[in-house]
Amino acid sequence: MLEGKTVKESVSEYLELALPNDANPHGNVLGGKVMHLVDLAAAMAAMRHSRRAVVTASVDSLNFLHPVRIAELMIMRSSVNRAFRTSMEVGVKVETENLMTGQRLHTCSAYLTFVALDEHGHATPIPPLIPETDDEHRRFRQAGERRDYRLALRDRMRAERGA
Repeated sequence: MLEGKTVKESVSEYLELALPNDANPHGNVLGGKVMHLVDLAAAMAAMRHSRRAVVTASVDSLNFLHPVRIAELMIMRSSVNRAFRTSMEVGVKVETENLMTGQRLHTCSAYLTFVALDEHGHATPIPPLIPETDDEHRRFRQAGERRDYRLALRDRMRAERGA
């Protein structure tokens, strides 16, 4: 049995300045660019927890609350919400900061599932997660509920395809 790790051991932060080549003609950063950064930030937390190479298995819905504008700082904070046998759910919160005023706005949040890989590219067991705070316990519980939903959806989609 692997020794458990706390949430704070996986916490990661990734920052990037929104540049003109990341934006559409209206000066808003492309959603795909933000999605890419969310995936990177989540992968960092997953790798910190597992100390393994990881692959993205799924991304839950990503709803944009407001656009990211050119010259704003994008701040992605990520941490593992729950670890299963070989997979883990990572939560990412994206904020923007206007560097001239300091105003911060919550842009979007997402939950991503990652699978840890061994040296041969096969799924491998990861350490359990040890939630410590009330918020971490809530996220841990909710991650289990989301996983049940994702697995039921996967099974339904397989049945509909006849697989």
